[in-house]
Amino acid sequence: MTENTAAPRYEPFGWHHWPDHFWMSYQLRRGLGETQEGGGAVSEVLQAASRMKPGDAESWHEEWTRIAVRNDERGDGAAAAGHVRSAMNCWLRAANYFREAEFWLKPDDLRRLASFGRCEAASRKWLARLNPPGEVVDIPYLPGKPMPGYFIRSPHGGARQPVLISVGGLDSFKDELWFMTGRGAVQRGMSVLLVDGPGQGGTLRRHGIPTRHDYEVPIGKCIDWLLARGDVDGTRIAVSGSSLGGYYSARAASRDHRLAACISHGAIWDIHERWKARDDSHGLAMHIKWVFGASSMAEAAEIARPFRLEGVLDAMRCPYLILHGGHDVLGVNEVKTVYDYARAHGVNATLRLTSAEETGAEHCQHDNPTLGQELMLDWLADVFKIDQRKLNVDCGAD
Repeated sequence: MTENTAAPRYEPFGWHHWPDHFWMSYQLRRGLGETQEGGGAVSEVLQAASRMKPGDAESWHEEWTRIAVRNDERGDGAAAAGHVRSAMNCWLRAANYFREAEFWLKPDDLRRLASFGRCEAASRKWLARLNPPGEVVDIPYLPGKPMPGYFIRSPHGGARQPVLISVGGLDSFKDELWFMTGRGAVQRGMSVLLVDGPGQGGTLRRHGIPTRHDYEVPIGKCIDWLLARGDVDGTRIAVSGSSLGGYYSARAASRDHRLAACISHGAIWDIHERWKARDDSHGLAMHIKWVFGASSMAEAAEIARPFRLEGVLDAMRCPYLILHGGHDVLGVNEVKTVYDYARAHGVNATLRLTSAEETGAEHCQHDNPTLGQELMLDWLADVFKIDQRKLNVDCGAD
Protein backbone atom coordinates (compact mmCIF):
# COMPACT_ATOMS: atom_id res chain seq x y z
CA MET A 1 0.00 0.00 0.00
CA THR A 2 1.19 3.48 -0.87
CA GLU A 3 0.18 6.12 1.65
CA ASN A 4 -1.22 9.42 0.48
CA THR A 5 1.04 12.27 1.54
CA ALA A 6 -0.34 15.34 -0.24
CA ALA A 7 -3.53 16.98 1.00
CA PRO A 8 -6.66 17.02 -1.19
CA ARG A 9 -7.08 20.24 -3.12
CA TYR A 10 -9.18 21.99 -5.70
CA GLU A 11 -7.57 22.32 -9.13
CA PRO A 12 -8.76 24.16 -12.27
CA PHE A 13 -10.06 20.78 -13.46
CA GLY A 14 -11.94 20.07 -10.21
CA TRP A 15 -11.51 18.30 -6.89
CA HIS A 16 -8.22 16.37 -6.68
CA HIS A 17 -8.72 13.92 -3.82
CA TRP A 18 -5.39 12.03 -3.85
CA PRO A 19 -2.71 14.23 -5.45
CA ASP A 20 -0.19 11.38 -5.18
CA HIS A 21 -2.50 9.13 -7.22
CA PHE A 22 -3.40 11.12 -10.29
CA TRP A 23 -5.50 8.63 -12.25
CA MET A 24 -7.43 7.33 -9.27
CA SER A 25 -8.21 10.92 -8.31
CA TYR A 26 -9.43 11.50 -11.85
CA GLN A 27 -11.84 8.55 -11.60
CA LEU A 28 -13.12 9.69 -8.23
CA ARG A 29 -13.68 13.17 -9.64
CA ARG A 30 -15.71 11.57 -12.41
CA GLY A 31 -17.95 9.72 -9.97
CA LEU A 32 -18.27 12.74 -7.72
CA GLY A 33 -19.37 14.93 -10.64
CA GLU A 34 -22.02 12.47 -11.75
CA THR A 35 -23.79 12.69 -8.39
CA GLN A 36 -25.49 15.87 -9.62
CA GLU A 37 -27.01 13.96 -12.55
CA GLY A 38 -28.39 11.23 -10.29
CA GLY A 39 -25.36 8.94 -10.52
CA GLY A 40 -24.63 9.02 -6.81
CA ALA A 41 -24.82 10.99 -3.59
CA VAL A 42 -22.00 13.31 -2.58
CA SER A 43 -21.83 11.96 0.98
CA GLU A 44 -21.75 8.34 -0.19
CA VAL A 45 -18.96 8.97 -2.68
CA LEU A 46 -16.88 10.80 -0.08
CA GLN A 47 -17.67 8.13 2.49
CA ALA A 48 -16.38 5.45 0.12
CA ALA A 49 -13.27 7.50 -0.68
CA SER A 50 -12.53 8.01 3.04
CA ARG A 51 -12.42 4.23 3.49
CA MET A 52 -10.18 3.50 0.51
CA LYS A 53 -6.46 2.94 0.75
CA PRO A 54 -5.01 5.57 -1.60
CA GLY A 55 -3.81 3.97 -4.80
CA ASP A 56 -5.15 0.54 -3.88
CA ALA A 57 -7.37 -1.06 -6.54
CA GLU A 58 -8.78 -3.68 -4.16
CA SER A 59 -10.10 -1.16 -1.67
CA TRP A 60 -11.46 0.88 -4.60
CA HIS A 61 -13.49 -2.14 -5.73
CA GLU A 62 -14.59 -3.01 -2.22
CA GLU A 63 -15.82 0.43 -1.20
CA TRP A 64 -17.67 1.22 -4.45
CA THR A 65 -19.28 -2.21 -4.26
CA ARG A 66 -20.36 -1.57 -0.67
CA ILE A 67 -22.38 1.55 -1.54
CA ALA A 68 -23.61 -0.01 -4.80
CA VAL A 69 -25.10 -3.00 -3.02
CA ARG A 70 -26.60 -0.78 -0.35
CA ASN A 71 -28.42 1.29 -2.95
CA ASP A 72 -29.45 -1.68 -5.06
CA GLU A 73 -31.00 -3.43 -2.08
CA ARG A 74 -32.62 -0.24 -0.83
CA GLY A 75 -34.11 0.25 -4.30
CA ASP A 76 -35.59 -3.25 -4.27
CA GLY A 77 -37.13 -2.60 -0.86
CA ALA A 78 -38.55 0.74 -1.94
CA ALA A 79 -40.09 -0.85 -5.02
CA ALA A 80 -41.70 -3.57 -2.91
CA ALA A 81 -43.24 -0.83 -0.75
CA GLY A 82 -44.57 0.99 -3.78
CA HIS A 83 -42.08 3.85 -3.45
CA VAL A 84 -41.23 3.88 -7.15
CA ARG A 85 -39.34 7.17 -7.36
CA SER A 86 -37.09 6.30 -4.43
CA ALA A 87 -36.45 2.91 -5.99
CA MET A 88 -35.49 4.48 -9.32
CA ASN A 89 -33.13 6.91 -7.61
CA CYS A 90 -31.43 4.10 -5.71
CA TRP A 91 -31.04 1.87 -8.77
CA LEU A 92 -29.56 4.71 -10.81
CA ARG A 93 -26.97 5.38 -8.11
CA ALA A 94 -26.26 1.66 -7.78
CA ALA A 95 -25.65 1.29 -11.53
CA ASN A 96 -23.02 4.02 -11.50
CA TYR A 97 -21.39 2.72 -8.34
CA PHE A 98 -21.09 -0.77 -9.84
CA ARG A 99 -19.53 0.87 -12.91
CA GLU A 100 -16.93 2.51 -10.71
CA ALA A 101 -16.36 -0.71 -8.78
CA GLU A 102 -15.15 -2.61 -11.86
CA PHE A 103 -12.91 0.14 -13.20
CA TRP A 104 -9.47 -0.94 -11.94
CA LEU A 105 -10.07 -4.70 -12.10
CA LYS A 106 -8.04 -6.57 -14.70
CA PRO A 107 -9.96 -7.61 -17.83
CA ASP A 108 -9.73 -11.32 -16.92
CA ASP A 109 -10.79 -10.79 -13.31
CA LEU A 110 -14.14 -12.59 -12.98
CA ARG A 111 -15.37 -9.82 -10.71
CA ARG A 112 -15.22 -7.35 -13.61
CA LEU A 113 -17.92 -9.04 -15.67
CA ALA A 114 -19.92 -9.76 -12.51
CA SER A 115 -19.84 -6.07 -11.50
CA PHE A 116 -20.71 -5.04 -15.04
CA GLY A 117 -23.69 -7.40 -14.96
CA ARG A 118 -24.90 -5.89 -11.68
CA CYS A 119 -24.53 -2.43 -13.21
CA GLU A 120 -26.72 -3.45 -16.14
CA ALA A 121 -29.26 -5.15 -13.86
CA ALA A 122 -29.70 -1.97 -11.81
CA SER A 123 -30.00 0.11 -14.99
CA ARG A 124 -32.67 -2.22 -16.35
CA LYS A 125 -34.80 -1.91 -13.23
CA TRP A 126 -34.57 1.88 -13.52
CA LEU A 127 -35.32 1.85 -17.25
CA ALA A 128 -38.47 -0.23 -16.78
CA ARG A 129 -40.01 2.44 -14.52
CA LEU A 130 -39.35 5.42 -16.80
CA ASN A 131 -42.28 7.12 -18.49
CA PRO A 132 -42.33 5.96 -21.22
CA PRO A 133 -40.35 2.85 -20.24
CA GLY A 134 -36.81 2.64 -21.61
CA GLU A 135 -35.97 -0.25 -23.89
CA VAL A 136 -33.09 -2.71 -23.52
CA VAL A 137 -32.04 -3.33 -27.13
CA ASP A 138 -29.56 -5.27 -29.22
CA ILE A 139 -28.30 -3.52 -32.35
CA PRO A 140 -27.36 -6.10 -35.01
CA TYR A 141 -23.60 -6.05 -35.59
CA LEU A 142 -21.76 -9.35 -36.13
CA PRO A 143 -23.57 -12.71 -36.34
CA GLY A 144 -24.60 -13.64 -32.82
CA LYS A 145 -22.77 -10.61 -31.43
CA PRO A 146 -25.06 -7.57 -31.27
CA MET A 147 -24.21 -4.23 -29.71
CA PRO A 148 -26.18 -3.78 -26.46
CA GLY A 149 -27.91 -0.49 -25.89
CA TYR A 150 -30.70 1.44 -24.21
CA PHE A 151 -33.30 3.33 -26.23
CA ILE A 152 -35.07 6.02 -24.23
CA ARG A 153 -37.88 8.14 -25.66
CA SER A 154 -38.66 11.61 -24.36
CA PRO A 155 -42.03 12.16 -22.70
CA HIS A 156 -41.99 15.63 -24.31
CA GLY A 157 -41.02 14.94 -27.90
CA GLY A 158 -44.18 13.78 -29.68
CA ALA A 159 -44.82 10.71 -31.81
CA ARG A 160 -41.77 10.88 -34.12
CA GLN A 161 -38.77 12.22 -32.28
CA PRO A 162 -35.27 13.33 -33.23
CA VAL A 163 -32.63 10.98 -31.84
CA LEU A 164 -29.14 11.30 -30.41
CA ILE A 165 -26.92 8.24 -30.81
CA SER A 166 -24.49 8.44 -27.89
CA VAL A 167 -21.30 6.42 -27.51
CA GLY A 168 -18.57 6.56 -24.91
CA GLY A 169 -14.83 6.37 -25.34
CA LEU A 170 -11.96 4.31 -23.97
CA ASP A 171 -13.60 3.42 -20.66
CA SER A 172 -17.14 4.84 -20.68
CA PHE A 173 -20.13 2.78 -21.72
CA LYS A 174 -23.90 2.99 -22.12
CA ASP A 175 -24.78 2.90 -18.42
CA GLU A 176 -22.74 6.04 -17.74
CA LEU A 177 -23.87 7.96 -20.81
CA TRP A 178 -27.16 8.95 -19.18
CA PHE A 179 -25.16 11.25 -16.89
CA MET A 180 -23.05 12.60 -19.77
CA THR A 181 -25.53 13.15 -22.62
CA GLY A 182 -28.73 11.12 -22.25
CA ARG A 183 -30.67 13.00 -19.62
CA GLY A 184 -30.12 16.32 -21.38
CA ALA A 185 -31.43 14.93 -24.67
CA VAL A 186 -34.60 13.49 -23.16
CA GLN A 187 -35.29 16.73 -21.28
CA ARG A 188 -35.24 18.59 -24.60
CA GLY A 189 -37.69 16.41 -26.51
CA MET A 190 -35.21 14.01 -28.10
CA SER A 191 -34.94 10.25 -27.88
CA VAL A 192 -31.54 8.83 -27.11
CA LEU A 193 -29.80 5.59 -28.08
CA LEU A 194 -27.06 4.83 -25.56
CA VAL A 195 -24.96 2.09 -27.12
CA ASP A 196 -21.85 0.00 -26.49
CA GLY A 197 -19.88 0.00 -29.73
CA PRO A 198 -16.80 -2.10 -30.51
CA GLY A 199 -14.29 -1.85 -27.67
CA GLN A 200 -16.93 -0.73 -25.18
CA GLY A 201 -19.17 -2.11 -22.45
CA GLY A 202 -20.93 -5.36 -23.23
CA THR A 203 -19.61 -5.52 -26.79
CA LEU A 204 -16.08 -5.81 -25.37
CA ARG A 205 -16.81 -7.64 -22.14
CA ARG A 206 -19.22 -10.30 -23.46
CA HIS A 207 -18.25 -10.61 -27.10
CA GLY A 208 -14.54 -9.80 -26.87
CA ILE A 209 -14.80 -7.32 -29.76
CA PRO A 210 -12.07 -4.63 -29.71
CA THR A 211 -12.41 -1.18 -31.19
CA ARG A 212 -12.04 -0.26 -34.87
CA HIS A 213 -11.01 2.93 -36.66
CA ASP A 214 -13.93 2.96 -39.15
CA TYR A 215 -16.62 3.69 -36.60
CA GLU A 216 -19.07 4.64 -39.31
CA VAL A 217 -19.76 0.90 -39.55
CA PRO A 218 -21.22 0.39 -36.05
CA ILE A 219 -22.86 3.84 -36.08
CA GLY A 220 -24.34 2.99 -39.47
CA LYS A 221 -25.85 -0.14 -37.93
CA CYS A 222 -27.44 2.08 -35.29
CA ILE A 223 -28.88 4.38 -37.95
CA ASP A 224 -30.28 1.39 -39.87
CA TRP A 225 -31.96 0.17 -36.68
CA LEU A 226 -33.43 3.59 -35.91
CA LEU A 227 -34.78 4.11 -39.42
CA ALA A 228 -36.69 0.83 -39.16
CA ARG A 229 -38.71 2.24 -36.25
CA GLY A 230 -41.90 4.24 -36.69
CA ASP A 231 -41.24 6.64 -33.81
CA VAL A 232 -38.04 8.26 -35.13
CA ASP A 233 -37.60 11.38 -37.26
CA GLY A 234 -35.08 10.01 -39.72
CA THR A 235 -34.10 13.49 -40.91
CA ARG A 236 -32.90 14.43 -37.40
CA ILE A 237 -30.47 11.77 -36.19
CA ALA A 238 -27.31 13.00 -34.48
CA VAL A 239 -24.26 11.31 -33.00
CA SER A 240 -22.16 12.24 -30.00
CA GLY A 241 -19.02 10.57 -28.73
CA SER A 242 -17.25 11.29 -25.46
CA SER A 243 -13.46 11.21 -25.01
CA LEU A 244 -12.09 8.66 -27.52
CA GLY A 245 -15.68 8.73 -28.75
CA GLY A 246 -14.95 12.27 -29.94
CA TYR A 247 -12.96 10.60 -32.72
CA TYR A 248 -15.63 7.93 -33.28
CA SER A 249 -18.44 10.46 -33.75
CA ALA A 250 -16.42 12.71 -36.07
CA ARG A 251 -15.32 9.74 -38.16
CA ALA A 252 -18.90 8.42 -38.41
CA ALA A 253 -20.42 11.77 -39.37
CA SER A 254 -17.73 12.32 -41.99
CA ARG A 255 -18.53 9.02 -43.67
CA ASP A 256 -22.29 8.58 -43.13
CA HIS A 257 -24.22 11.60 -44.32
CA ARG A 258 -27.50 10.36 -42.92
CA LEU A 259 -26.36 12.01 -39.70
CA ALA A 260 -27.81 15.50 -39.30
CA ALA A 261 -25.46 16.71 -36.53
CA CYS A 262 -22.28 15.62 -34.75
CA ILE A 263 -20.76 16.30 -31.34
CA SER A 264 -17.20 15.55 -30.29
CA HIS A 265 -17.38 15.60 -26.50
CA GLY A 266 -13.63 15.94 -26.31
CA ALA A 267 -11.48 16.58 -29.39
CA ILE A 268 -9.31 13.83 -30.84
CA TRP A 269 -7.01 14.39 -33.84
CA ASP A 270 -4.54 11.49 -34.06
CA ILE A 271 -4.47 8.59 -31.56
CA HIS A 272 -1.16 7.16 -32.79
CA GLU A 273 0.61 10.48 -32.29
CA ARG A 274 -0.91 10.76 -28.82
CA TRP A 275 0.20 7.30 -27.70
CA LYS A 276 3.39 6.51 -29.62
CA ALA A 277 5.70 7.67 -26.83
CA ARG A 278 3.75 6.06 -23.98
CA ASP A 279 4.77 2.78 -22.40
CA ASP A 280 3.08 0.19 -20.25
CA SER A 281 3.53 2.29 -17.12
CA HIS A 282 0.87 4.74 -18.29
CA GLY A 283 -2.04 4.99 -15.85
CA LEU A 284 -4.61 3.83 -18.41
CA ALA A 285 -2.39 1.30 -20.21
CA MET A 286 -4.50 -1.64 -19.05
CA HIS A 287 -7.63 -0.13 -20.60
CA ILE A 288 -5.89 0.94 -23.79
CA LYS A 289 -4.43 -2.52 -24.43
CA TRP A 290 -7.76 -4.22 -23.67
CA VAL A 291 -9.86 -1.93 -25.86
CA PHE A 292 -7.42 -2.11 -28.78
CA GLY A 293 -6.76 -5.83 -28.50
CA ALA A 294 -3.05 -5.28 -27.92
CA SER A 295 -0.47 -6.93 -25.67
CA SER A 296 1.58 -3.76 -25.15
CA MET A 297 1.30 -0.01 -25.49
CA ALA A 298 3.68 -0.15 -28.46
CA GLU A 299 1.33 -2.56 -30.22
CA ALA A 300 -1.71 -0.44 -29.30
CA ALA A 301 -0.03 2.62 -30.82
CA GLU A 302 0.54 0.70 -34.06
CA ILE A 303 -3.07 -0.49 -34.17
CA ALA A 304 -4.09 3.14 -33.65
CA ARG A 305 -2.32 4.44 -36.78
CA PRO A 306 -5.54 4.81 -38.82
CA PHE A 307 -7.34 6.50 -35.90
CA ARG A 308 -6.86 10.04 -37.25
CA LEU A 309 -9.08 12.75 -38.71
CA GLU A 310 -6.74 14.15 -41.36
CA GLY A 311 -8.23 13.34 -44.74
CA VAL A 312 -11.48 12.28 -43.04
CA LEU A 313 -13.00 15.38 -41.47
CA ASP A 314 -12.99 17.09 -44.87
CA ALA A 315 -16.07 15.09 -45.84
CA MET A 316 -18.31 16.12 -42.94
CA ARG A 317 -21.46 17.87 -44.18
CA CYS A 318 -23.49 18.32 -41.00
CA PRO A 319 -23.14 20.93 -38.22
CA TYR A 320 -20.34 19.94 -35.84
CA LEU A 321 -19.83 20.88 -32.18
CA ILE A 322 -16.51 20.38 -30.40
CA LEU A 323 -16.87 20.71 -26.63
CA HIS A 324 -13.64 20.45 -24.68
CA GLY A 325 -12.50 21.18 -21.15
CA GLY A 326 -10.19 24.15 -21.02
CA HIS A 327 -8.05 22.37 -18.41
CA ASP A 328 -8.60 18.82 -19.68
CA VAL A 329 -6.20 16.50 -17.86
CA LEU A 330 -5.69 14.62 -21.14
CA GLY A 331 -4.65 17.81 -22.91
CA VAL A 332 -6.08 20.66 -24.96
CA ASN A 333 -3.48 20.86 -27.73
CA GLU A 334 -5.51 18.92 -30.28
CA VAL A 335 -8.62 21.06 -30.01
CA LYS A 336 -7.42 23.90 -32.20
CA THR A 337 -6.04 21.45 -34.78
CA VAL A 338 -9.40 19.70 -35.13
CA TYR A 339 -11.38 22.94 -35.23
CA ASP A 340 -9.06 24.79 -37.63
CA TYR A 341 -8.89 21.82 -39.98
CA ALA A 342 -12.67 21.48 -39.98
CA ARG A 343 -13.23 25.17 -40.70
CA ALA A 344 -10.54 25.23 -43.38
CA HIS A 345 -12.36 22.41 -45.18
CA GLY A 346 -15.78 24.00 -45.11
CA VAL A 347 -17.25 22.22 -42.10
CA ASN A 348 -19.85 24.17 -40.11
CA ALA A 349 -17.88 23.72 -36.89
CA THR A 350 -18.39 25.31 -33.49
CA LEU A 351 -15.75 25.19 -30.75
CA ARG A 352 -16.61 25.62 -27.08
CA LEU A 353 -13.87 25.50 -24.44
CA THR A 354 -15.01 25.48 -20.83
CA SER A 355 -13.06 27.55 -18.31
CA ALA A 356 -11.89 26.96 -14.76
CA GLU A 357 -14.03 29.82 -13.50
CA GLU A 358 -17.29 28.42 -14.88
CA THR A 359 -16.17 24.86 -13.92
CA GLY A 360 -16.59 21.92 -16.25
CA ALA A 361 -13.01 22.49 -17.39
CA GLU A 362 -12.10 18.83 -16.83
CA HIS A 363 -12.01 16.15 -19.54
CA CYS A 364 -15.59 15.68 -20.77
CA GLN A 365 -16.73 18.07 -18.02
CA HIS A 366 -16.39 15.25 -15.50
CA ASP A 367 -16.23 17.82 -12.71
CA ASN A 368 -19.55 19.36 -13.85
CA PRO A 369 -21.39 17.08 -16.30
CA THR A 370 -24.56 19.16 -15.99
CA LEU A 371 -22.82 22.07 -17.69
CA GLY A 372 -21.55 19.76 -20.40
CA GLN A 373 -25.04 18.47 -21.10
CA GLU A 374 -26.49 21.97 -21.17
CA LEU A 375 -23.92 23.16 -23.70
CA MET A 376 -24.18 20.12 -25.95
CA LEU A 377 -27.91 19.56 -25.90
CA ASP A 378 -28.93 23.22 -26.18
CA TRP A 379 -26.70 23.39 -29.27
CA LEU A 380 -28.31 20.25 -30.68
CA ALA A 381 -31.83 21.48 -29.88
CA ASP A 382 -31.05 24.65 -31.84
CA VAL A 383 -29.70 22.64 -34.79
CA PHE A 384 -32.87 20.53 -34.76
CA LYS A 385 -35.01 23.66 -34.37
CA ILE A 386 -36.60 22.47 -31.14
CA ASP A 387 -38.33 25.34 -29.33
CA GLN A 388 -37.85 24.31 -25.73
CA ARG A 389 -40.43 26.89 -24.59
CA LYS A 390 -43.13 24.80 -26.27
CA LEU A 391 -42.18 21.47 -24.72
CA ASN A 392 -44.57 19.93 -22.21
CA VAL A 393 -41.94 19.85 -19.49
CA ASP A 394 -42.54 18.47 -16.01
CA CYS A 395 -40.08 18.86 -13.13
CA GLY A 396 -37.21 17.95 -15.44
CA ALA A 397 -36.30 14.69 -13.73
CA ASP A 398 -36.68 12.65 -16.92
